[in-house]
Formats: sequence, C-alpha cells, structure tokens
Amino acid sequence: MTSSQVDKNYDGSEAVQSAAAEDGEGYQRGLGARQIQMIAIGGAIGTGLFLGAGKGISKAGPSLILAYAIAGVVIFFIMRALGELLMYRPVSGSFSEYAREFIGPFAGFVTGWTYWLFWVITGMTEVTAAAQYMKYWTHDSVPQWVTALVFTIILYAANLISVKLFGELEFWFSMVKVTAIVGMILICAGILTLGFSDAGDTASVSHLWSDGGFFPHGVGNTLMTLQMVMFAFLAVELVGVTAGESKDPKTVLPKAINTVPWRIAVFYVGALIMILSVVPWTHFQPGVSPFVAAFEKMGLGVGAAIVNFVVLTAALSSCNSGMYSTGRMLRDLALNGQGPRFFTRLTRNGLPLIGTSFSAAMMLVGVWINYQWPGEAFNYVVSFATISGMWAWIIILVCQIRYRLKSDRGELPVSEFRAPGGIWASVFSLAFIGMVIVMMGIDKDARISLYCAPLWALILGVSYLVLKSRDPQAAAFAKR
Repeated sequence: MTSSQVDKNYDGSEAVQSAAAEDGEGYQRGLGARQIQMIAIGGAIGTGLFLGAGKGISKAGPSLILAYAIAGVVIFFIMRALGELLMYRPVSGSFSEYAREFIGPFAGFVTGWTYWLFWVITGMTEVTAAAQYMKYWTHDSVPQWVTALVFTIILYAANLISVKLFGELEFWFSMVKVTAIVGMILICAGILTLGFSDAGDTASVSHLWSDGGFFPHGVGNTLMTLQMVMFAFLAVELVGVTAGESKDPKTVLPKAINTVPWRIAVFYVGALIMILSVVPWTHFQPGVSPFVAAFEKMGLGVGAAIVNFVVLTAALSSCNSGMYSTGRMLRDLALNGQGPRFFTRLTRNGLPLIGTSFSAAMMLVGVWINYQWPGEAFNYVVSFATISGMWAWIIILVCQIRYRLKSDRGELPVSEFRAPGGIWASVFSLAFIGMVIVMMGIDKDARISLYCAPLWALILGVSYLVLKSRDPQAAAFAKR
C-alpha cells in the first residue's frame, strides 16, 4: 500500500492526496544535490567532535587521532554498504525497510523504533550541548534548561514549514561548520610556520609525541575513547533517510557517500593534528570544546567567541536533523502497520506533522534532564545515543551481507554502487562495533546504556506481540 492510499483511507483529505502525488511515498522531492552533499558533509561534524573531543583528548592524548582514523575506515565501509543498498532500492526510512526485507518484520520494527529513539536522544544531547555553549556569553545568568527549551521550540517550528527549508538550514549550518574547521586548520598551519599568536613560540608537531608520548595513558585508554569516537560519527547515515526526498537519488547519493574518506581525513584527523601541534594535549579538559580552548590558548579571544558560535550552530544542526528524521521514521513504521496510523498523515507541504510533533515533545525530556542534572546531562545521554545509533549500523551491515549473497546468486539485481571489500568489509565492521560495545561495558560511565538496552528490547518485544495479536495476518508481520 502506498502512502497516498493510506492517507486517503485515513481522512480522505484532498490536500494529503495532492501532497502524496509527487512520488510513491508521498514526500516531495525537494532536496537537491547541493543540499544532499552538504547534509552528508555536515552529518559527520557535530557535538562529538566539537565538545566530546575534549574528553577524548584528556583521556587518550594524541592517540585520539589514531582512534578517529581507524573508526573512520569502518564508517566508510558502513556508508558504502548503505550505498549499495540504496542503489538497489532507494527508499525513505531505508534502514527499517531493508531490515524488513532481508531479516524479517520484527527486525524492521526494532530498527525503525530504535533509530527513532536514537534521534530523540541525540536531539536531547545536542540541545544540552547548545545550552552549555551559551554559557560562554550568559555566564550562568540564564538557567541551562531554559536555553535548551528555547532551542527545541525554535527548531521544531522550522521543521513545520517545508523540506526545502530544512535543506537550506542544513546547507548553511554545515557551511558554517566546514568553513570554521578549514579556517582553524589554516590558522594553526600559519602559527606552525610563521609563529604568530601567543602559541607561536611553543607550537610544534613534536607535541604529538613529546608530552608523555603518543599513547600517554596507554593503549587501553585509547580503546576506551572509541565510544565517544563512534558517537562523533553518528548521523553520517542520515543520507539514507533523505533518499525519499532526493531529486535524483541514484546520482546524488553515491557522490555524497564517496565524500566520507576526505571528510574524516580533513575534519577529524587533520583538525586534531593541527590543534594538538599548536596546543599541547595536556591543556585540554573534559566538557570544554578543544576548538574554543585552542583559540583561548593562542590568545585569540575573538576567535574563541567565533568558534563558540560555530559549535553552537553545529549542535543546532544535529538537533535539526533529528527533528527531520524522526518524523519520517515514525511515518515509515505507520505505513507498514508497525506504528499508529495517525503518523501517516502529511501536511500540504508533504511534511509528517504528527510524527515530528510527537518526537519534539519527547525531546523535551532533555530539557528536564538539563533542569535536574545540568552538569552531567551531556554524559548521561551520549551513551544512550551511541548504543541506539550503532544498532542502525549493525542492521545496514547485516542487510548488505544478505543482499550481496542474494545478488551474487542472481536472486536480486546487482547494485550499481557495490561496496568495496564485499561482505568481508562488513564482517570486519561488525567485529569492530562489537569491540566498541565491549569497551562500553567496561567503562562505568557508558555502562548505563547497556543496562537500558534490554529494557528497550523488552518494550519493543511486547509492543510487537500486541500489534501482531490484533491482526496476525497483516502484511506488516509477513516476511517479504
């Protein structure tokens, strides 16, 4: 059943039917190549880098660079696996769709709702980070929870207008982030070669190994940073959710995915190499953006204020993406009979209003967390976001393996964008993710997310059985 059919059965609205007319899923294909490319670039640049890297540097020193580089290779394999699936069948809500097709209806149900949970929690994380960044100017004169509430309301309102506005917001948010990081790299390069600023006399690439060595706290502590490193890369898979609203998905999406290696090389590895060469790693502290701290150590006060503004936009950008994706995932679940039918409704502009509104309301829990525990809010929600986000990566890899086996046997058409390394690259990536989960179990700060995972699985299992008991013959519960 198409979305237009579902919407017609729901309320017979001509407006909804006209919104559904543009394509089989009901969405308007309002995202162009320029916007998709920048969404892909900006998706990998967010709070995990701008704020979380401070904790990683203090814990692992310069070896954090290696952690980002190795994890970046795994992310590239994941994105190419996703690209292979997208070129086989580009659909909005792709992760749960592929899970339903290649694993089963319960896997699709779990994936859709877990990815929705990931973005709700990520939204909480990002508004928390944005509220923390605002302290740079407010100096605690405004309560952190008030700032988080204001940002949540503003982004919710922006997502109710049109997908084109979302695309434009993400384009400019991402442009600010990219420009800032490139500018930071150039300034650091200038300090290293020309010796200007307060850090000019001491800046040297030798800081990467001379202040306690490349692994100042041992390899074990570097491995323990992998949770934060993987959190930094969460949201790169967002291009898969945009497939249903891309003007030319089979041309645009492969180009966006192929930018992953140089994005990671420049924005993570390159930026950290330059920062840690100019300012010794011992000067950075958890909870403080290394970019802001670096400018302050350089004696460039105006630069620190600019970078703080940039990291603020980065957090708002990620939360904006969360508002966008959650409504689409809820609608995909509803269209497949695995969620309330009212989530299928679209506005005249082709927007999933009810799903977006419900998700925004859930994100307000983050405001309460900021009210109760303003000092620990960020750390509490990061571990939840990491484990739920990595579930989507696991599903992508498993589905790519099963798809590749079927296409190689001639049971399915061969994708035009085959992943390098085939199923072995996906197996390696799954093993790496498994190691990260083990590290999370060892880390007492991250362990809480693993405690909550079985509870979430129980909730989903009971919900699925209840839905299936109401209509066991429904297509939603039959393997495709």
